[in-house]
Amino acid sequence: MASTNSEDEFSKKLKEQKKALEECQNDKNVKSCNECDKIIGCDIRRNYVKSVYDSMSKGATGGFEF
Repeated sequence: MASTNSEDEFSKKLKEQKKALEECQNDKNVKSCNECDKIIGCDIRRNYVKSVYDSMSKGATGGFEF
């Protein structure tokens, strides 16, 4: 059951970060972060990407290979 709680935790965090990213894109009237001049060093985007990786790995350490 602990893994289910962890999965829920990672999924919840991912949903929160996705919502924040989408709100930022809407506020800046862009469809992608690539269209934003603040893409370099953006904490919102960085947090979203980290939550995607965490969701995929479920918190396991190590690198990702694509």
